[in-house]
Amino acid sequence: MLLHGKVAIVTGAAQGIGRAIAESLAQAGADIVVADLDQGRSKDTVMAVEQLGRKALNVKVNVADAADTKTMVDQVLKEWGKVDILVNNAGITRDGLLLRMKEEDWNLVLQVNLNGTFNCIKAVLLPMTKQRYGRIVNIASIVGVMGNVGQANYAASKAAVIGLTKTVAREYASRSITVNAVAPGFIDTAMTQGLSTEVKETLQKQIPLGRLGTPADIAAAVRFLVSDDAAYITGHVLHVNGGMLMP
Repeated sequence: MLLHGKVAIVTGAAQGIGRAIAESLAQAGADIVVADLDQGRSKDTVMAVEQLGRKALNVKVNVADAADTKTMVDQVLKEWGKVDILVNNAGITRDGLLLRMKEEDWNLVLQVNLNGTFNCIKAVLLPMTKQRYGRIVNIASIVGVMGNVGQANYAASKAAVIGLTKTVAREYASRSITVNAVAPGFIDTAMTQGLSTEVKETLQKQIPLGRLGTPADIAAAVRFLVSDDAAYITGHVLHVNGGMLMP
């Protein structure tokens, strides 16, 4: 029980990678704030956490709204008295070649993926600073490092998340708050399940380990970074991509 007694907020926790992270942290002993825009779908994650013997709090939040994220953290502090861990997983895509990309699609992806990460970090920093302890993990992406055709907005948002991660890590290391990022490669989720068999096979040929990643692969990396085993790691980007990119 590496995380026994810890309180963890996981955004975008209703499904996919977010749900896997929530369940993994619960297995390690943490109580989980299941934070998502879709509170109905979040119920499955809440049930899974509770079946693991941990407490779960179902919170509807729009991470792109700063007031909403502050309200979420205030609710957690009222209910459970502290926030030890924040995992910024909530994210969206609106793909398209740059010339055809609508301004609203550019703005929306940046608002959720980048502003959302900023808003949530800012909301937890004060309580973490006061308790002189915190673990923050931001979910970036392989495309934030290598780029990807048709994903200018998503790649830009994830590259910015990496820069944000390193800056906040420097600013708050003296308060015993570590800030790291996990950069997934291509993961077998609803987002990739819509790809054709041909596209999936082409992708897999680019991955030395010969398969797409799973949500559990990402969850394991997050669980390590929020544990005391990673207490001396901050400002780091952990690449979990099957060898597709070796920066």
